[in-house]
Amino acid sequence: MGIGTLRTEAGVDIPGLEIAHQTWGEFTGDNAILVEHALTGDADAATWWSEVIGPGKALDTDHWFIICTNVLGGCSGSTGPSSPHPDGRPWGSRFPAISIRDQVHAEKMFLDHLGIEKLHAVIGGSLGGARTLEWAALYPEMVGAACVIAVSARASGWQIGIQTAQIQSIVGDPFWQNGDYYATGKRPDAGLAAARKLAHLTYRGELEIDERFGATAQQGENPLGPFRRDDQRFAVNSYLEYQGRKLVDRFDAGSYVALTEALNRHDIGRGRGGLNKALAAIEVPTMVVGVGTDILYPYHQQEHLSRNLGNLLGMAKINSPVGHDAFLTEARQMEHILRNFLNLTN
Repeated sequence: MGIGTLRTEAGVDIPGLEIAHQTWGEFTGDNAILVEHALTGDADAATWWSEVIGPGKALDTDHWFIICTNVLGGCSGSTGPSSPHPDGRPWGSRFPAISIRDQVHAEKMFLDHLGIEKLHAVIGGSLGGARTLEWAALYPEMVGAACVIAVSARASGWQIGIQTAQIQSIVGDPFWQNGDYYATGKRPDAGLAAARKLAHLTYRGELEIDERFGATAQQGENPLGPFRRDDQRFAVNSYLEYQGRKLVDRFDAGSYVALTEALNRHDIGRGRGGLNKALAAIEVPTMVVGVGTDILYPYHQQEHLSRNLGNLLGMAKINSPVGHDAFLTEARQMEHILRNFLNLTN
């Protein structure tokens, strides 16, 4: 859907903005729920969160009107680096750096075009959690309640460091070409795969990775030979290479850089008097959800949110060895948490 021109927080115009979306259920005027996807997600929330979205499930599409957009900067229909610029060529290096606030402003423009003036709730995890938190800060008059999952009030130094290392893996690929690789027939696939391998280790728990792979060799290979060889791997290395290939097949490196940089810029307190003052000013009833084994967004960061939010609806902890991704994989726990959240909002 074309929604016009967005001016970014840093002062750059993005004309001809497109926001892709999917919806489930019937809109009755007061039953809209916006679901926010994570970094490499898309608008098809009923697929990547199939255990909680659908008839009779926590996000019951017989009752709720579920909306999910593809985030600004993404590569699944919304405007991003791979999208056509108004001049017909891909945006590439001309696509500006964007913030979480820019992404939320774009979604607000999109909802205005749909004629939706009120959201019963906004729900999201990770990058989607950062957008959910910004929704509560930017548009409290529109948001009935928020469920903020597996994210912090701002990017920590550790998060910025690990995320920038991923960006550098991509921009250091010889096929990156300053982001203008789209018409060359060559993509920075090796850089994107390397970034994904590094990121995946932060998405999964140390316990889960060790229980699954430990120090075992990949079948038919010997990583303990007299010389190190790329084709003689530990099992975990084979697994990470597989994860890298999977992402390369479905995602754009330019979008990965743009969205990761947006996470680096996440700071709910910027321009609002600091973190605690900004959180205290949020009057939208907010549930905070964390994962006990999360390496990327440790649980103490959700505890900080819960202590300082102006209107805490509740807090929940997902118990799982999986780590950060548990909000996507622990279906039974998320089903219970989301049902409780919606019960508290009614």
